[in-house]
Amino acid sequence: MHRTPIDQLLIGAHTSIAGGVHHALIEGKSIGATTIQLFTSNQRQWKSKTISEEEALLFREIQEETKIQKVMSHSSYLINLGSSNPENLLKSREAFREEIIRSSALGLSFINFHPGASVGDTKEACLDRIVKSLLMMEEYVEDGQVRLLLESTAGQGSSIGYQFEELAYILERTQAKLPMGICLDTCHLFCAGYDIRTPQDWKRTLEEFDKIIGIQHLYAFHVNDSEKECGSRKDRHASLGEGKIGLESFKFLMSYSVTREIPKYLETPGGCPMWDKEIWMLREFGKNYTR
Repeated sequence: MHRTPIDQLLIGAHTSIAGGVHHALIEGKSIGATTIQLFTSNQRQWKSKTISEEEALLFREIQEETKIQKVMSHSSYLINLGSSNPENLLKSREAFREEIIRSSALGLSFINFHPGASVGDTKEACLDRIVKSLLMMEEYVEDGQVRLLLESTAGQGSSIGYQFEELAYILERTQAKLPMGICLDTCHLFCAGYDIRTPQDWKRTLEEFDKIIGIQHLYAFHVNDSEKECGSRKDRHASLGEGKIGLESFKFLMSYSVTREIPKYLETPGGCPMWDKEIWMLREFGKNYTR
């Protein structure tokens, strides 16, 4: 079986676009990243400027120079594709459409997004609105260049997507018309009640994922430790090895044949100095290999 050399494993972090969207690539290169996640615009605002041809060209040139692959955008936290508020739902759909357009202009591989939240309504109704919202995006992703990744959530508040069954419900109703997939956040997964502290725990969780969703739909990981306990349904990221999950979990993630080669993006506290160390550490873990 082919194994990617450790220096080519796709490991990175969510880097800054301050100074231009291309800056995220430069910052990524400076910390030894081979992949990155970024915001394509200010994620605290509904309206964002479009990506100019000059910006897109510069981004693609820098990406070629840095050899950073599988760049992923993280959509705005304001977006709720399952909102029961008509005005908020309209704004969310428009903002998500614009995110797809910007990401496509930059030639990104993935758009990671939180499915939505069932504020003031039932979970079932929210799930159906998320599906409808996504199906409205078909014409903007028909070239198949950018894949939409549902991010697993911690289940905080009324957020959708903390159970594999919820993610499967959305995926099953959209994958025939849209390029879809899943991004598992290790902190969210743990806080949602899926224990991943040991190799045995991980294998059991991945088997459940495969049974309910299908392992072929897993395209990315957010790699974060957790300040909170398993099943707490509270989203609080911690640096690797400094939370309740522990380093054994991340050693397994980097060495297990099923998960080793899947792109991984750090969202841990500490910024670039810490990410530099954590990327190096994850690569060291990747030297081992288990089936």
